[in-house]
Amino acid sequence: MKFVTSLLAAAAVTVASFAAPAFAQDKGMVGVSMPTKTSTRWISDGETMEKLFKEAGYTPDLQFADDDIPNQLAQIENMVTKGAKVLVIAAIDGTTLSDILQKAADSGVKVIAYDRLIRDSGNVDYYATFDNFQVGVLQATSLVEGLKLDEATEPKNIELFGGSPDDNNAFFFYDGAMSVLQPLIDSGKLVVKSGQMGMDQVGTLRWDGSVAQSRMENLLSSTYTDAKVDGVLSPYDGLSIGIISALKGVGYGSGDLPMPIVTGQDAELPSVKSILAGEQYSTVFKDTRELAKVTVNMVNAIMDGKEPEVNDTKTYENGVKVVPSYLLKPVSVDKTNAKEILVGSGYYTEEQIDN
Repeated sequence: MKFVTSLLAAAAVTVASFAAPAFAQDKGMVGVSMPTKTSTRWISDGETMEKLFKEAGYTPDLQFADDDIPNQLAQIENMVTKGAKVLVIAAIDGTTLSDILQKAADSGVKVIAYDRLIRDSGNVDYYATFDNFQVGVLQATSLVEGLKLDEATEPKNIELFGGSPDDNNAFFFYDGAMSVLQPLIDSGKLVVKSGQMGMDQVGTLRWDGSVAQSRMENLLSSTYTDAKVDGVLSPYDGLSIGIISALKGVGYGSGDLPMPIVTGQDAELPSVKSILAGEQYSTVFKDTRELAKVTVNMVNAIMDGKEPEVNDTKTYENGVKVVPSYLLKPVSVDKTNAKEILVGSGYYTEEQIDN
């Protein structure tokens, strides 16, 4: 009997020794608020962070807001109520979160803006993103290269599309692109035949591809009945697909009417396939796996009472403060390097791209 009791006691100690680390690793809840599931990019971001936070010993509360601002506000408030230690927020509208972030701050919750800057609040502690001005520079440079502007003997007709006016990044993308394009427009080498320029005219609310398609169709019918469009600055793959659909609808990409040079961003799979098929010209790859790692490292530092690593303390003024930021480098991708970069990095498999 004593022998059996000893065995049971030893077993209990053994079980406890295995169980203890599981409790020790529970570092608390991290709220992760993503804007939508309509873009594969945001699904991937959310799932990657969820996985990394779990591996780091946190309990992630991942929520997608379906591009509905009240929904996102309610989800974030619920995260605070449930005891989140840190919030990671990719805002739908970066100007709508001030009240809920004040509640978070009052509860001692730290806030990391994820890829989209949260504006008009002093309660944004850090910002993890890519060099968004450089994204625009890469898009415009690709457009110019695709147009072979250095060899052109006549002006090239282009049209401009911007991102969602309620997304701070959209202005960085546009300004970065125009830093390349405006001198060429001023010199007459490029012509915006519709005359539509500036985010107030070219912005696309909620990054909606159907809105971009409709606007492109209107541009083609109003401006290009007796001329051809040579290139389109598109800041995001979801818009590019809609733009290309409009172009194909009037015969571009067939016969003697070549597909215009169309840019993009996020290396979404439909656009990667479109690039390899010779329709979309390029995209900008932002390895969101790396952005997720940076974000998890920020949370680790915060939870350890340390200052997270940042590499920019000047650029991102949100209307109340300059938010300390970590910027990653974007990469331009076209038909010549798509497989090398996207498959080579393990972001996609060869089978995903080819099927």
